[in-house]
Amino acid sequence: MVDPVIASRLQFALTTIVHIVFPVVSMGLAPFLVYFTWKDIRTGQPVYEQLRRFWTRIFAVSFVVGTVTGIVLEFEFGTNFAAFATTAGPLFGGPLAVEGMMAFMLEATFLGVFVFGRERVGDALYMVSAVAVGLGTWLSAVWILIANSWMQTPRGYEMVTQNGQQVVHLVDPVAAYLNPRFFWMFVHMQNAAVESVSLAMAGVAAYFVFRHHVWDRPVDHVSFWETTLKIALVGLLITAPLQVIHGDMYARHVYETQPQKFAAMEAVWETDSYVPEYLIAFPTSVQDVLDPRAKDIFGIGIPGGASWLASGGDPQATIRGLEEFEGPQPPVAIVFWSFRMMVALGFWFVTLAFWGGYRWFRGELFEDDLLHKALMGSAPLGVFAVELGWVVTEVGRQPWIIQGEMKTMQGVSPGLTGAEATATLAGFAVVYLGLLVLYGYVVTRIVRAGPPTGSELASVGAEADADATPSEVGADD
Repeated sequence: MVDPVIASRLQFALTTIVHIVFPVVSMGLAPFLVYFTWKDIRTGQPVYEQLRRFWTRIFAVSFVVGTVTGIVLEFEFGTNFAAFATTAGPLFGGPLAVEGMMAFMLEATFLGVFVFGRERVGDALYMVSAVAVGLGTWLSAVWILIANSWMQTPRGYEMVTQNGQQVVHLVDPVAAYLNPRFFWMFVHMQNAAVESVSLAMAGVAAYFVFRHHVWDRPVDHVSFWETTLKIALVGLLITAPLQVIHGDMYARHVYETQPQKFAAMEAVWETDSYVPEYLIAFPTSVQDVLDPRAKDIFGIGIPGGASWLASGGDPQATIRGLEEFEGPQPPVAIVFWSFRMMVALGFWFVTLAFWGGYRWFRGELFEDDLLHKALMGSAPLGVFAVELGWVVTEVGRQPWIIQGEMKTMQGVSPGLTGAEATATLAGFAVVYLGLLVLYGYVVTRIVRAGPPTGSELASVGAEADADATPSEVGADD
């Protein structure tokens, strides 16, 4: 039987890994949908109506599945981590409640108008619905990241004893909510979401463009996919370099606030200077995989890069090693290799962005079959990079559930047995993986169906006219 602490952590990790896919798609699509709606209203060009309708379908499916899986996560704080919920409830509960009452309700209220109301409301109200849906999606991230960032760098609180138990008492809500980590997490996460969707859009569009221009096979709506590819490349050209630049500054902030996590990210065990930053690392033995140490790893990197990253420009700077920190260490292998893969993917995305931009500039965007293959293969990698980033974030601060204040094992529900935790872990694994497969199937069906045709768009308009009252028809005349 699995230990209840381990089973609870695995269950929360599994449900989070699956859930994060859906908000990433929703948050990443939000600015694109606002843009498509604005262009549709402003220009009246059919391609923008097609873009809006097509990607709204995927947004709506992601929203529904994300809502279902997200609600379960909040319940897990009570079922598996009741001790943590009791201790951190005065701070943690507020942001989660506001997320549900304000951000989620804003998004859900206007989503019906946005999905079904184009032919039933005026342009101004419909544009408001698009902005409200996008704003609600991003506001949801604000409150979730406030809660998580406080766990990383807790501020504005004191521990008090209530009924014999230590409980967080807010003394400065502004300092707690706007803690040092929040800005870094929010910018990095939202930019990553847009980058991930840009990659997915580019990969899907590249597939159809590749079939049409390279394989010379007729493809319906090829102009739609060409426009999609260009718009996705613009998104990638903006977000990919920004993610690398911001990631560099974010890593420096991690070193200043969580030096033990940074040491795990770089696998620095002994305090040292001029520590290299490996962009690509290769283990030379099984031991290197399970117990990586920066000085023993063979890799391609920047000499003194990690020291430069930690100090903000000094390649000779000293990095505190893991051996200087008392108590248990984070799972270094998981953190180190996850960080390596995330960094490598970040630079690959920059390469793709400038490669595509250069081909577009040369007028060869639709003929470069190697670029198309690279984009197709990279379509899911943005979401994968987000997953890796969260692995580094959450695993890297172990053994703490509240940094420096409460350990993860102390936060698990005290009455939870190993049998109960193992059973729910198995059940959630089946259900969540099934949901992920079903989601992939539905999205694949939407992509294969392609954008709505001219006749479909016309039939929607005809239905709206049929629903209009005689007085409304007369007013139009």
